[in-house]
Amino acid sequence: PSIGSHAPNERKGTGPFSLRTKRHGGAMVTAKRVLAAGSRGITSSSAGAKVASLRAAAARARRTGFPLPPGTAVPVLARGIPKGHQQQRVAARALAEGTAAEDMKRKAGSSSGAASGSASSPQGSPKLRKVAPARDDKNDFLSIVVLGASGDLAKRKVIPALFALYYQGMLPENFVVMGYARSELSDQAFRDSLEARLTCRIEDKENCVGKMDAFLSKCFYCQGGYDSESGFDRLNTKLCDHETTYLDQMQQGGGSGDSSVGNSINANRIFYMSIPPSVFLPAAECTSKKASGTKGWTRVIVEKPFGRDAETSAALNAGLAKHLTEEQVYRIDHYLGKELVENLIVLRFANLVFEPLWNRQYVENVQIIFSENFGTEGRGGYFDNYGIIRDIMQNHLLQVLALFAMEPPVSLDAEDIRNEKVKVLRSMRTLDLEDVVVGQYTGRTTGESGTMVTYPGYLDDETVPEGSIVPTFAAAALFIDNPRWEGVPFLMKAGKALDKRHAEIRVQFKSIPGSLYKDKDGSLGNNELVIRIQPEEAITLKISNKIPGLGMNLNNTKLNLQYKDDYSDFQFPDAYERLILDAVNGDKRLFIRSDELEAAWDIFTPALHQIDAGELPPELYPYGSRGP
Repeated sequence: PSIGSHAPNERKGTGPFSLRTKRHGGAMVTAKRVLAAGSRGITSSSAGAKVASLRAAAARARRTGFPLPPGTAVPVLARGIPKGHQQQRVAARALAEGTAAEDMKRKAGSSSGAASGSASSPQGSPKLRKVAPARDDKNDFLSIVVLGASGDLAKRKVIPALFALYYQGMLPENFVVMGYARSELSDQAFRDSLEARLTCRIEDKENCVGKMDAFLSKCFYCQGGYDSESGFDRLNTKLCDHETTYLDQMQQGGGSGDSSVGNSINANRIFYMSIPPSVFLPAAECTSKKASGTKGWTRVIVEKPFGRDAETSAALNAGLAKHLTEEQVYRIDHYLGKELVENLIVLRFANLVFEPLWNRQYVENVQIIFSENFGTEGRGGYFDNYGIIRDIMQNHLLQVLALFAMEPPVSLDAEDIRNEKVKVLRSMRTLDLEDVVVGQYTGRTTGESGTMVTYPGYLDDETVPEGSIVPTFAAAALFIDNPRWEGVPFLMKAGKALDKRHAEIRVQFKSIPGSLYKDKDGSLGNNELVIRIQPEEAITLKISNKIPGLGMNLNNTKLNLQYKDDYSDFQFPDAYERLILDAVNGDKRLFIRSDELEAAWDIFTPALHQIDAGELPPELYPYGSRGP
């Protein structure tokens, strides 16, 4: 917004939100107006801290006489204003961008634009620069490149998630999906291979009618190796062709007669690495050298596994850092996109009843459980390279633990949340082998409905090396040495070929000291909060209650939130839909930062090396049991 005049206290550099104008011009004076407007319109209790942080930012700028550094101005100013106050957020972002540009001009000695802007006030104050409004990105073009497009993950999860986002209207209007893999395929053959995998959720049938063909018409294919610069050159040529066609159309006014529209349009690119870890670095290098966007941002989504231990993970991060900035890298863990995992923060910080109990004074232990009722089923060769601890516990379950145990973040900004997760991980003890049990499932034959059924053991899988000692089950006790959680065991359990498929968090609370009903509730057990992540999402709280009648008899009962009943009218998006949409929007809350990954590997690496060396042989358990 342009400001034509300002009050005397602004000109003199006084007042709670004032900023000096002598050093950094009218753009920073606008900060006072933006922040003041934002603070007047913010009434929620959580906004107090945000307004306070804005005041601190303004005070720092006033004290130093310089604007905030360009790298911090946007997040500090825009983040401080809640999403409901969109006008103030846009103004703050425009302010930060305008200030950075002004500072660069001043350093370059350019004064050509210094006199532009609004007129001086009658008091003779400095002229104020007009701040350009935040750019409208609705006309931007987006290329989504799926590396490994002919593979199982891409066809089963990634591209169906893109289709679901498309028919829900969540993707930009102007986009293409470009598959890239080593297989020789034409565009039409690629579309044919996708068509059978694209389905609509039952509740979206009406919205989805006719959109499959439209989506497939936006899908294209390029053949090439993941370490081939010539292949990525061809990929870049195809992407440029689509971008140029669109930009030329918009340059001519896009049918509206306004040719200025095309001058402000970006052509952005997302690369989804649905490829083996062995080619992450060559693909990242080729992407950076040959296929990065030149008129817009480039983002790269990297699938797990992120290494096998602390050393290989550090090497992977260092390799990525040679070709991509940390801001460009989105390390995806699909478990963080699950509805109940994302709800953890809401459950804790939006409900007064839980947060006071979320500590060692009331919590006896926390169990984080992952169970699958099937084995490797032909994928044993891949699984044998990692095992259950690397495949499930070090990433999925540890991420859940970090969200569960972290301190309240300063805000819901991605960096604030990830900062708190890193603090938790760095406070955790290195896993001791004495606190670990590992197992491996064996074959089992049962008679079901009069028919004998044989379930193969892990070593019966032809893709598994003979005599493998890789665990398919693990249970571990982890500890967080901080004031909130010291002494509370966090019990992780994960396994394949168990008796049921489910994932949940169980919070077991301590016994009531001096209980009035100790003669009656001895067999009832303690209160327990259960957060069922999958399947049949639910949140239940186990309590003791009086049985109706004349006597004083107690039993266990549950306060039960069943998502399928209470939210039957709402959609449950796939985790990949949520995370891909966040990547498109540049929201990194649910993605893993490099220092977070480093801290996670430091917890598990010593124990993993001991297990790999055979110091803890797996105990055997039959297929379909509860484990060893």
